[in-house]
This record gives sequence, C-alpha cells and structure tokens, in this order.
Amino acid sequence: MKTLTVGELKANFSEVLSTVLKTGEAVVISYGKKKERVAALVPIDQVKPASKRVLGTLGATASVAFKPNFSLTDEAFLQA
Repeated sequence: MKTLTVGELKANFSEVLSTVLKTGEAVVISYGKKKERVAALVPIDQVKPASKRVLGTLGATASVAFKPNFSLTDEAFLQA
C-alpha cells in the first residue's frame, strides 16, 4: 500500500486516481509534520454499499407513499 503526503497527492492527483483504478490498490494519505495517516483512496468496488435508511424512530411501523399526481413546488415545501 503506497503512502503519499497531501502535497504529493495534490501534485499528482490524476495519476494517483489512475493507479488506484488500474491496480486496485489503496493509497494512504498522510498529513502534517508527523505525517500521520488520515485517509485512504480505495477502489469503489471495495467500499461497502450503504445500508437502507430507516424512516426515523417509526421506521419499523410507519411508511410513506405518494400518489402519482402529487406535486409540490419548492416554495410551498419551504413554507410548510
């Protein structure tokens, strides 16, 4: 796994993205004087998909459905 500083990443951003895409290898980004590891660029297929969101505290008991002819303007929504 390759490690780059923020400056190196900024200077070579396109090449770094291309490398991540082609090799599938993650790139770690370090920051500050101590070069502390703070983030990683990983291929998108290695990212866990987000779970389905629950509808608030009533997610298990409530649901919402809109009729096909429902319409609401942005102005009316903001004033509600």
